[in-house]
Amino acid sequence: MSGSLNPSSLARLLGGWNPGAAPAYRELADVVRLLVLDGRVPLDTALPSERALSETLGVSRTTVTAAYAGLREQGFLSSGQGSRGRTCLPGHVFGNSAIAAGAPGLAAPAGVIDLAYASLPASGEVVHRAFAAALTELPALLPGFGYDPLGVPALREAIAARYTSAGVPTTPAQILVTSGAQHALNIVLRTLAGRQDKVLVDHPTYPNALDAIRSAGCRPVPVALPPAPATGWDLDAVEAALMQHRPKMAYVVPDFHNPTGRLMPDAQRRRLVRAAASSGTVLVADETLRELNLDGGTAAPLASFSSAVVSIGSLSKSHWAGLRTGWIRAGESLIRRFAAARTTMDLGGPVVEQLAAAHLVDALTDPLPARLAMLRENRSALLGLLGRHLPQWQTEHPGGGLTVWCRLPAPASTALTVIAPDFGVRLAAGPRFGVGGAFEHYLRVPYTLPPKQLETAVLALRAAQDRLDAAPQLRRTLKDSPTAAIA
Repeated sequence: MSGSLNPSSLARLLGGWNPGAAPAYRELADVVRLLVLDGRVPLDTALPSERALSETLGVSRTTVTAAYAGLREQGFLSSGQGSRGRTCLPGHVFGNSAIAAGAPGLAAPAGVIDLAYASLPASGEVVHRAFAAALTELPALLPGFGYDPLGVPALREAIAARYTSAGVPTTPAQILVTSGAQHALNIVLRTLAGRQDKVLVDHPTYPNALDAIRSAGCRPVPVALPPAPATGWDLDAVEAALMQHRPKMAYVVPDFHNPTGRLMPDAQRRRLVRAAASSGTVLVADETLRELNLDGGTAAPLASFSSAVVSIGSLSKSHWAGLRTGWIRAGESLIRRFAAARTTMDLGGPVVEQLAAAHLVDALTDPLPARLAMLRENRSALLGLLGRHLPQWQTEHPGGGLTVWCRLPAPASTALTVIAPDFGVRLAAGPRFGVGGAFEHYLRVPYTLPPKQLETAVLALRAAQDRLDAAPQLRRTLKDSPTAAIA
């Protein structure tokens, strides 16, 4: 829904936007751009007029005019009537560092290393073979309508068999195929939670999950993970939050948590399931990263401890995000409710992709040994590079997944994200992974790139860090950060 932002509200979001390291108009434009990219200023929001904002910020109108002009040129501000343009995203990629800061759906320009996303290229030969096999099976399905909100039976059978082999007896009737894990979460939210309902989340957590929760009109209830060197989850805090808030849902990532890479032990899984049942909360486990087990850690699927658990899975991380194939596993009655909710969003997924996905799930481990070996090499390279070139950054050793969660020596994640494109790297600011402006002290760094590119990226991060060290005024404290005013 479109809206407008008054000058005082924008000023609070901007915080200490003008440290004096660059022309004021550029600094103003840079911080507004980051607010839009991180979702802190919603799209299609009318910004204050040039005159009103200049008076509120105590700067010349020329400064605001130039900042707005720069945002329009970059594609982040529409050419509205008068000076009241509306926030937007660029229609295409521009070849400059401003766009290199990145937004969902925008590729990084050539020459810019993208550390904002944590995804792998396709396991090419395996995916190709699966699609070739799918095309031979397609003619048998062509006489049908092609709509199936539950999913192609062959894929549902393959997913059910996979859960059964993992110790969670499952029938195809307990599976709903979706267009990825994000689609699955949106269906679950639409079914189980209404506007203003509370949803418990790990803190930090997956940014797109927070976006989905907010878009559904729900209120996230964050429960902090204990900081490294502690491992696991703070189950005392989780139990207390469940009993105090009685959330409708709890969204957790127990298997190689995004962004920390932690694996929840079985003993904590048992406690979590019991606590959720006691509070009347539906427990939703995102298992998207479960197959990316780098250190051989063992933990049973969360659903093995309770039939009430809703599990979300996907092929995006293990095989390829371009497959857009995910699923929900739950009790049959819930699956029927999810299917009914799904038909208000779409009528089913593409058939060929589902046929191919069935082959991939049937032979799920085919590409994994080589991919896991590659990820172990990348992880070792990244941790070594960070230790050598950024020794003041504290890193948490991930047992699996795709990312390293780093604690910075100062609350400068947003400032680092703003200036990083000038050094050829794109980042996702730490506050993207939290609620209320938290995690200015943190940065997520993926190890999805080969060691040579990781070395280039870490050297770029070192150069950006040096710039912050040379200009301490660039570092925004939590009090002055643009994230501080987020509710």
